[in-house]
Amino acid sequence: MDGLTDARGQTRQIELKMDFLRGHQELAEANRRLLDEHGVTMIDIMGSVGTGKTSLVEQLARRLKETYRMLVLNGDLATSIDQERVLRHGVEAVQVNTGKECHLDAGLVRTVLEGLDLRQLDLVLVENVGNLICPADFPLGSHRRVVVISATEGPFVVLKHPHVFAEMDFVVINKIDLAPVMGIDIEQLAKDLKVVNPLVEVFRTSCRDGTGIQELIEELIEKTKRSPDTETTSGA
Repeated sequence: MDGLTDARGQTRQIELKMDFLRGHQELAEANRRLLDEHGVTMIDIMGSVGTGKTSLVEQLARRLKETYRMLVLNGDLATSIDQERVLRHGVEAVQVNTGKECHLDAGLVRTVLEGLDLRQLDLVLVENVGNLICPADFPLGSHRRVVVISATEGPFVVLKHPHVFAEMDFVVINKIDLAPVMGIDIEQLAKDLKVVNPLVEVFRTSCRDGTGIQELIEELIEKTKRSPDTETTSGA
């Protein structure tokens, strides 16, 4: 009987989890429709702490602020450090602190979107909470999903975390200037990514000197703005 009780309890937990994820997916899709109604493109940028997500967002903000009416949504457990870094470039930013939650979710993003005049925006960059695991399971309604990795994370980061990369449209390998010092083979990282996700687009950047940023902008921002409905396996 104890075994049967455990099985029933486990089944119920699975059902609740599926209901929760289904509800979250529906909210993400509603976010996407809201953005599309106003012609706003949203990019979700993920990655571990220290990979250079904020530095990448700063590079994008500096280069795009004269072309697009843009907003950055900075997700973090605590502090407004990332928001302040973006604001100093003259780009509007909203800080969302999640406390103990390891990711942003569609509900939090919806709250921010409802507080904005979307008619005054073209582009929203979301810097997700620094985490390589949880954010992949929680789509926000973005048009593209990006994960940033870096040469400082070692040679096996892709193989150890295949799930997140399988869900992405783009992967940015950042801090390539440090690869020789760290003994990292950037091309092997790119090959590992293609094994995990043959459709993913891979970019190599250094936010320190701007290497690869313009190429990323053309593919990630400008082409997405021209054809926002083009999607890969990440869906909403």
